Amino acid sequence: MADRKVYIDYNATTPLKAEVKAAMIEDFEVYGNASSMHGSGRLAHARVEEARSAVAKLLGAKSREIIFTSGGSESNNTVFQTMRDLASGPGVQGGRTEIITSAIEHPCVLNSAAYLKSLGFTVHFLPVDEYGKLKMDVLKSLLGEKTLLISVMMANNEIGTVQDIKEIAALAKKAGAYTHTDAVQAVGKIPVDVKDLGVDYLTMSAHKIYGPKGIGALYVREGAPVLPLIHGGHQEDGLRAGTYNNTGILGFGKAAELAIGLVEEYGRSLSALRERLREGLLAHIPDIKINGHPRDLLPNTLNVSFPGAEGESILLSMDIMGIEASTGSACASGSLEPSHVLLAIGVGPELAHGSIRFSLGWGISEADIDYIIETLPPIIARLRAMSTLSPHQAKERAAEPQLTPR
Repeated sequence: MADRKVYIDYNATTPLKAEVKAAMIEDFEVYGNASSMHGSGRLAHARVEEARSAVAKLLGAKSREIIFTSGGSESNNTVFQTMRDLASGPGVQGGRTEIITSAIEHPCVLNSAAYLKSLGFTVHFLPVDEYGKLKMDVLKSLLGEKTLLISVMMANNEIGTVQDIKEIAALAKKAGAYTHTDAVQAVGKIPVDVKDLGVDYLTMSAHKIYGPKGIGALYVREGAPVLPLIHGGHQEDGLRAGTYNNTGILGFGKAAELAIGLVEEYGRSLSALRERLREGLLAHIPDIKINGHPRDLLPNTLNVSFPGAEGESILLSMDIMGIEASTGSACASGSLEPSHVLLAIGVGPELAHGSIRFSLGWGISEADIDYIIETLPPIIARLRAMSTLSPHQAKERAAEPQLTPR
């Protein structure tokens, strides 16, 4: 094993910032239940509301528009379950039973949409182009009086492509439909202002912005319908039952507070490092393919396909050398199936299996990037020498027509 470690899997999760950790440790002494009326309870509740205010400020929202959840998956499920209940109510929404989402969403959105489909909803999985951009002409053709919800992620977790959520929300509003965006990968990395975007619902998660795991939030535009996924007590105005996770919420609030003034610097610093890595790999490893949009993408994300080399072998070989990356979404890493995102943008199964996601974050240095550029070429050369296909043959096979996913 290498003495050096380069963690470059920040889209999977981020480390706690020192200030976040300190705030959480301090909160361990505030043991009151935030729902209690005594002094300790009121102190705990006041801290929850301070955190809510910080999260709201990061999004340009009002504090009362923020609902704390256990994370992105719960927030997304809350939106879809709300749509289910709205459509099943007597006369609610005028019989709207159509959901529009994209073919490259996070599994929790795809599976939530599939669940509604099993209940009788019509669900459209919109195609994307070769860069992962939504095909807007198809969206426009599907919008109508039956459309209830459009749910499109702001930035893709695997390839980093950023969608035009503002335009999508405007189209939805014109059709009388609601708009939801899973912005888990976008918040803290690119500017996100819910009022400017015009969305009704937005999902975020603390552990993607250097906060703790197990805590997230759902933005619900004032006046937009929302129904509880978890029933029980009065917490979150009756919309999310359960004892407040004070320590997690405090950590989330501190992480949001720290992120507010750093989005521009993050974009500038991380995009420069990403480009250094991209150019270095292109210069030192022949026959590779960069996946994702060339301009509209997250500043920290680089997805690369290595024809003639298998992704898990690359990953394990890098790990031995102390480089920790990903073959795609961490949520799908247990699957042997090729990435549904890469298939949707036209990358064939073999090439998709040979793809690595590098996702950068605070703490990555130029020296770390140079170490990756130095270490990876001999790994790829060795794995390609063991392969039955040359890189050129692998590229040719990947270019063969594929069945459209979903």
